[in-house]
Amino acid sequence: MGSGLGRSNEPSVLILTSLASGAKHGYALTKDIESFAGVTLGPGTLYGAIARLEERGLIEPMPTDDRRRPYRITTSGLAALAAAVRDMRTLADEGAMRLGRREATNGLGRGPTPIALSR
Repeated sequence: MGSGLGRSNEPSVLILTSLASGAKHGYALTKDIESFAGVTLGPGTLYGAIARLEERGLIEPMPTDDRRRPYRITTSGLAALAAAVRDMRTLADEGAMRLGRREATNGLGRGPTPIALSR
């Protein structure tokens, strides 16, 4: 079972990753994502993804007194992000293994788990 969020550079994964460190408004999300991922999300992409994440209950708006609306990740959003990270780790482990450079496990003694690639 996957997260249904897509690849690591998908706007939804980038937004959830940013919000995992704390609530942010759109401009702060854009700057944070640029700093950790080197990806610039345009306003249409950013706010379209925010709307979809909000509809799915993965993020929620916070009250505000000015024109900037901050968002925070929900419990469901944290679970979806954790699943996406597991999926990415599984894919990276499989790729490394196939390249003949298997990465060390994270000390938990678990190897890669299967990943569902259906959409």
